[in-house]
Amino acid sequence: MTITTAAGRGVRVCFLSDLETERGRAALIEGEQVALFLLPDGTVHAVDNLDPFSGAHVISRGIVGSRGEAPTVASPLHKQVFDLRTGECLETQGKVGGPLRVWPVAVDGQDVYVGMPERVAS
Repeated sequence: MTITTAAGRGVRVCFLSDLETERGRAALIEGEQVALFLLPDGTVHAVDNLDPFSGAHVISRGIVGSRGEAPTVASPLHKQVFDLRTGECLETQGKVGGPLRVWPVAVDGQDVYVGMPERVAS
């Protein structure tokens, strides 16, 4: 169900209480897997659940951390580290891959909404 919130258009995916701090959760939005992360400061980030290095849907099981000011998630398979704000891969572990798409998130009361990410031109 698509609705409009104060933060823009999005799909309600869960209650904020369904998320655990620094633990990922996966959601399915219009056939695409999204990894959601609640950080200690109360912000929620959403990125593709598909690991661009391994091709497996595992990012929601990644290890949450930080690099400087950047909140990060490390892939549970080969430990590539991604910035949760931008999707940029900060540590490739010597492998070829790419960034994660970032999905816009809005929290309205206890409801978490996720919007569609911008499509990257090929």
